[in-house]
Amino acid sequence: MKVVVQRCKEAQVTVDGEVTGAIGQGLMVLVGVTHDDTEKDAKYLADKVAGLRIFEDDEGKMNYSVMEVGGGILSVSQFTLYGDCRKGKRPNFMAAAKPDAAEGLYESFNRELRNKGLEVATGRFGAMMDVTFTNWGPVTLIIDSKGA
Repeated sequence: MKVVVQRCKEAQVTVDGEVTGAIGQGLMVLVGVTHDDTEKDAKYLADKVAGLRIFEDDEGKMNYSVMEVGGGILSVSQFTLYGDCRKGKRPNFMAAAKPDAAEGLYESFNRELRNKGLEVATGRFGAMMDVTFTNWGPVTLIIDSKGA
């Protein structure tokens, strides 16, 4: 699994003009799943995201996690994180897991975050979504459960 984590001041996702998820201060997280991912990958990434110390203390150092600042998470499924652009001009998405497998692991990732007491808002899996947010910093990190 792979996530793109962006510290934000606010974020929301809409599907067909309807807001399906919104947060104030927190993390905008794009979540991608590949073929060999398991529940272990979902748990690893949830632990990593929840504990990332990327919110500043009074001295301007990144010392606080989203849990410590009382922030929320907007989690959006994103199969295009596994797009391969090495050949040609059109990305190849063969590395992305099939929707039935990906949806379960995406939901597992969200459940793990909620089990930590975090507010988790989401888009709608497989839908065409409009995501808006204010990247704060900007701070953007890419984390792969395989360590790559």
